[in-house]
Amino acid sequence: MARLQFAEGGRSLFVQQLQPGRTLIGRSDRADIALPSDTVSRMHCFLERRLDGWWLVDRSRNGTLVNGQAVTRHHLSHGDELGLGVYTATFMLHGESTEDTVTVSAAPRPAALHEALLHANPDHVATVRVRLRFTSGPRAGEQILLRRPRLSLGGRGATIPIDEALPVPAAHLRIVRGRVMVEPGAAAVMLDEVRIRDITPIYDGEEVRLGDHAFVLETMVDEAPRAMDSFGDMVGRSNAIRGVFAVLSRIAAHEDHVLITGESGTGKELAARGLHDGGPRHASPFVTVNCAAIADTLFESELFGHEKGAFTGATSRQDGAFQSADGGTLFLDEVGELRLDLQAKLLRALESGEVRRVGSARAEYPDVRVVAATNRNLIAMVREGTFREDLYFRLAVLTVHLPPLRERTSDIGPIAKVLLARSLPDARLMPDAEAALASYDWPGNIRELRNVLRRAYVLHGKTIRTSGLVFHPWSFDQPPTAAPQKQPTPADAQERRLIVEALERHDGNRTHAAKALGMPRSSLLYKMKRLGVTT
Repeated sequence: MARLQFAEGGRSLFVQQLQPGRTLIGRSDRADIALPSDTVSRMHCFLERRLDGWWLVDRSRNGTLVNGQAVTRHHLSHGDELGLGVYTATFMLHGESTEDTVTVSAAPRPAALHEALLHANPDHVATVRVRLRFTSGPRAGEQILLRRPRLSLGGRGATIPIDEALPVPAAHLRIVRGRVMVEPGAAAVMLDEVRIRDITPIYDGEEVRLGDHAFVLETMVDEAPRAMDSFGDMVGRSNAIRGVFAVLSRIAAHEDHVLITGESGTGKELAARGLHDGGPRHASPFVTVNCAAIADTLFESELFGHEKGAFTGATSRQDGAFQSADGGTLFLDEVGELRLDLQAKLLRALESGEVRRVGSARAEYPDVRVVAATNRNLIAMVREGTFREDLYFRLAVLTVHLPPLRERTSDIGPIAKVLLARSLPDARLMPDAEAALASYDWPGNIRELRNVLRRAYVLHGKTIRTSGLVFHPWSFDQPPTAAPQKQPTPADAQERRLIVEALERHDGNRTHAAKALGMPRSSLLYKMKRLGVTT
């Protein structure tokens, strides 16, 4: 894992763990790492993990130094010292960190091939499971929930021991996404008085006979409880986020594509990383692609790779993100920013499973689970014609919505303490500061919270009090205030119109309108209040 060790004037400040993908450094709260100083540009530079390592790209008027030399682009090596205004940051590729560990809630789980995932939402996860019920014989009336994709039936030593008089294995059961097949073994297995000689699908209610025993296989819907306080590097105690954690934990074991929605800064990449770390692909690559940061002309090359000489500057054969993520997870961040023609190219790869390098006619078939994320309302974009409907349904096999911080204020204190423990372990958050944090609106969500804490630490020391909290980095002389009122934008007007139309179609039923708009009811109520919708 890569890290940055920040310092000012020889005084060590904090350590920042770098997640795969792009990390923006600057003075603005839009930055992933906010540095409070006029010597730092609002968007100073960014670090990005690419196929050939970590790169720094300067975006400032003040300039960025690497080992004392001004750079515009630089391939980083372990130990490089970055100059960012009055701050220095040492780039480190080695060493352990508390963030390198995987929490228990995201511990790797085997693939849940034996169950089919029906749907997942913040209330519950519904899966199709299979139950074996004995209908006649010595065990008539007994029921067994099947928990593996392949089980043996028979005497002592079988996965499901039925009768010591039976051989091992007398037969096998194969379960693939809730569908059951019987595979003959060393004993006669009868279905409708006909012996099963090949792998045979069994449907609900069909009776199978094995020796003196008969049983049926029944599908049932199983719903997971809401009882998790963390997932991966994410923490929270509110009902809203605990339900999300339960959903994420359950779908981590599945192979379906996932679409994560939520405002900027709510932790969509952390959720994607938790899905990868907590699933059967955890030992394979996790590759991040920021769709908003790829030049349109390089989109195919970045995703699918290219051959040597395919275009000007292609001096060697290169893998794309799909090839690099083979066997693992491909995280497509800000997927809502893709142009329509680029959406079509992504759709084809998802539908066919094949990718072709730029300049090559040979198809490749990398095994990739796609997790996409966006802060845009893709359903509204589909209606407007700016996002392909077929791509939406290809990505949104499973959907998870991360609620904004203002909808779970009880989580602000615990999250703040975890953020401090991970990067500023010697900091102390005082009760008055914790109360002030809970009263703020957090338009930048958890990213803004992290930056506010870091500014307080850098500017005022290890003890964080209300007087040290600065919510607006470009106005250091102001005390903490509520979020500034935003002026209505054309996007707000469009969103207001869609909400009003949905409410009218459903006779004012907010639950049904929220479902039609593809958002939780709590988000709809917030948006109605923000946009002045009183229907």
